[in-house]
Amino acid sequence: MKKISLILLGCLLTSIGVIILKHSSIVTGGTAGLSLSTAYLMNLPFSVVFFLVNIPFYIFSFIRMGWRFTLSTICSVGLLSAMTSVDQLLPAFTLPMVLGAVLGGLIIGIGLSILFMNGSSLGGANILALFLQKRFNINPGKTTFIFDVMVVLTSIYAVGLLKGLVSIISIAVTSKVISYFKNEIARKTTEQREPKFSLQSSQQMSTAR
Repeated sequence: MKKISLILLGCLLTSIGVIILKHSSIVTGGTAGLSLSTAYLMNLPFSVVFFLVNIPFYIFSFIRMGWRFTLSTICSVGLLSAMTSVDQLLPAFTLPMVLGAVLGGLIIGIGLSILFMNGSSLGGANILALFLQKRFNINPGKTTFIFDVMVVLTSIYAVGLLKGLVSIISIAVTSKVISYFKNEIARKTTEQREPKFSLQSSQQMSTAR
């Protein structure tokens, strides 16, 4: 129950961060950034685009990360899509770009770190970042930053050069937050994949030997 509650919290924080970025007219990285850019260009709801864009990444997740992680990720993506759809009910407002970049990046970084530590993600580069950390112990913050920069650079056409550059501030903040929690993420990830034996089971195994 605690794990589910933390995943809900992670999704809620991330959705708040995405809404802040949207009202600052800037983008973020990963599939969220790609979805925001597409939403800007095609005038579509972010929640719908975000869910559809993530579908191809579920296949990689299932093969490399297992069905538990994949199912948790699908649920998290669905939750984020639902939570960000609330933005359509909010009154129109705008935020200064730099303030939105820093605040949105900070909140998204905390939200993603909570999800990572509880065996979930929001698809896309998040899946790859966790996979590379598990396999090669590569800092997930750095992996996320590299891929996010690539996404933001391709999004400049949708938001413009200035907003694209400010968006890099957002993903740098997000990356810094994730890097700060990298050791805790690694520890939690290791605990989740290690089998846990009860004292009774251990005694039974000793008796059998």
